[in-house]
Amino acid sequence: MALDKSRIRTQDEADEPAPIDQVEERVEAKMKRIEGQAKEGVAHGLQDPELEKEAQRLKKEADEELNDFNAKRK
Repeated sequence: MALDKSRIRTQDEADEPAPIDQVEERVEAKMKRIEGQAKEGVAHGLQDPELEKEAQRLKKEADEELNDFNAKRK
């Protein structure tokens, strides 16, 4: 059976990101969450409320990015 090349769509034509790009986004979001957790621990030790706020912001951003990534996959 021959392929009908007119029916084949590339990732660019379908506006789909490459699988490697999807992994990179997820890894960056997870790294941001880990950074937030580390900063939160340091903030508790130093009793620094500003650092704690930044840590919570990082964790929230990372969670939103991961949720967006998971929503795109469905």
